[in-house]
Amino acid sequence: MSPHAPDAHHRIVVLHGKDSFLRLEWTRRLRAALEAKHGRVDEFSFDGAIATLATVLDELRSYGLMASHKLVVVDNADAFFASEERRRAMERYAEGPMAEATLLLRAPSWRPGNFDKLAAKCGLVLKCESPGAADAVRWCIGRSVKEHRIVLDSDAATLLVDQVGSDLARLDTELAKLAVSALSVPLSSITRSIVIDLVGASREEQAWEIQDAILSGEPARAASKVTELLRVSRAPEVMVAWAAIDLMRKIHAVAVLSMDGTSDSQIARDLRLWGDSTAPILRAARVIGPRRAAALLHESIAADYRMKTGGAPDAERMLVGLSTLLSSAINTSFSARS
Repeated sequence: MSPHAPDAHHRIVVLHGKDSFLRLEWTRRLRAALEAKHGRVDEFSFDGAIATLATVLDELRSYGLMASHKLVVVDNADAFFASEERRRAMERYAEGPMAEATLLLRAPSWRPGNFDKLAAKCGLVLKCESPGAADAVRWCIGRSVKEHRIVLDSDAATLLVDQVGSDLARLDTELAKLAVSALSVPLSSITRSIVIDLVGASREEQAWEIQDAILSGEPARAASKVTELLRVSRAPEVMVAWAAIDLMRKIHAVAVLSMDGTSDSQIARDLRLWGDSTAPILRAARVIGPRRAAALLHESIAADYRMKTGGAPDAERMLVGLSTLLSSAINTSFSARS
């Protein structure tokens, strides 16, 4: 990571680069720094692909009603700055930014220009790119203990980076999966053999395919996908079970937070949801509700336990049944709300 971090005195922060994990991590640190200095901070988010210049500038220049400071976030900032008129206007803003607001610009790609020089005088421009292999291995070892509460053997970390690459978001997803598997046995650490069993070049994509099929609300599609992955792709049965548990864990957490009145954007940040599955998960959680989601999560965990302890001699049949149950629950909830 960069030796420079976003701080509360920065009025403009630009986070650009392909590593989504780093963009989210720097955002979290900036938000924490602002809250430490100002207490409550109002946050307003805009999609730079559709937001107007007037809307963003009005939000930056207006005073908050409930808090002394506000954080204005513009995602897809590269699209927002694609217009020469907007770029010039934002350069003028950067020459004298509001003291009561912090502007956070986030984008996977970025075209440097005069705005960067002006922003650097009152803030920070950070490139969020994946680390090298050696740094990624060290990060995985530390992350596993700190966030997933289990030791990652050094040779296992090296193999993980070799197979997945250095993208921190992908690595963290794999670490979560590996930790669930190792702790369920239970083992004292994530070993190289576990990585060999559970991580392949396309295993992460396969896991998301299972979740997407369940989220479709089409039981036949979910059952067919499980069969395809087990028979054709030779995906490990434990990975299929993990995908179901992981999906229901997210849906249950979203349902609880949503009932408490937490906004969708805050939920996505807190649970680290990203990608195309975010919207379907939010929708499924709303229609299922926390009580039903908790029951489905319990059923997923119970099915995984039966499979690992010999209580389910036909693992494929059990996993097909589980995926059908989960997808049917989503389908029924959607129909009831229609």
